[in-house]
Amino acid sequence: MKGFFPMSNTPHDLHAEFPDDTAALHTLKLEDAHFRKLAEEYHEVNGEIHRSDAEISPVSDEHSEELKKRRLALLDEISTMVIAAKA
Repeated sequence: MKGFFPMSNTPHDLHAEFPDDTAALHTLKLEDAHFRKLAEEYHEVNGEIHRSDAEISPVSDEHSEELKKRRLALLDEISTMVIAAKA
């Protein structure tokens, strides 16, 4: 899983979204296949949004909004899992 949660300058990466929950993120990454799938998809969607916002890979306004809605839905589900992991 090397590189699974890259520490990068990409805004909104999971470590930036959950700065106080590194241990929970790590545990979930290791122990929960569904979490890994969600986190990987989040990373991909977030990267696409970042590339679009930076005009590296421009997309239509409609596609940009779809990506942002998907990122938010993923973040909601991930957040629920992080909270449960800390309980």
